[in-house]
Amino acid sequence: MATIVHLVRHGHHALLGRTLCGRMKGIALDDLGSQEMARCADVIEPRPTLIQSSPQRRCMQSACILAARFGLPIEIVPALDELDYGEWTGRAFEDLGRDPQWSSWNTQREASRPPGGECMRSLQRRVVSHLEQVRSDHGGDTIVAVSHAEPIRAALLHYSRIELDDFLAIEIDPASISTLSVENGELTITGINQRVFA
Repeated sequence: MATIVHLVRHGHHALLGRTLCGRMKGIALDDLGSQEMARCADVIEPRPTLIQSSPQRRCMQSACILAARFGLPIEIVPALDELDYGEWTGRAFEDLGRDPQWSSWNTQREASRPPGGECMRSLQRRVVSHLEQVRSDHGGDTIVAVSHAEPIRAALLHYSRIELDDFLAIEIDPASISTLSVENGELTITGINQRVFA
């Protein structure tokens, strides 16, 4: 029996696309985000046996919507946390667009890092290490891991064997589902950035 891992990005919130929230406290889903996650729950299959979440509020809220649908508890997993954007946390994207370091970050993910923050390689290592542990500990299960765009992207880049500098090759939208399947020891990406529309 295959082990299925659904990587689910949290739903929409009011600052999405305007502010680099990162690990800002208290960022909550808006009504649209809650609706998106309810639709997301409609299509997750097979029925999950475990739901994990980043410690950020928007992810925990998203995971709660899924957990309520399937009658499961939520496991909070620090490895699924958002990238630490350091000094960029909370800044408007319009403001960041004038920062040369931001330009470097968006063209050279392998070699650059947010000031005072976490590099993409470090993020990738922690997320992949966690997913490999899940793969080892939960054979034959279906796991939902609710996280953020960058951690999910980092994992998919790793399993797709795509270099970090080519990060834009993979888009991760709010409330999207990307799926890993492991059967007979072989891991396959069976879905990337799948959306459920009303």
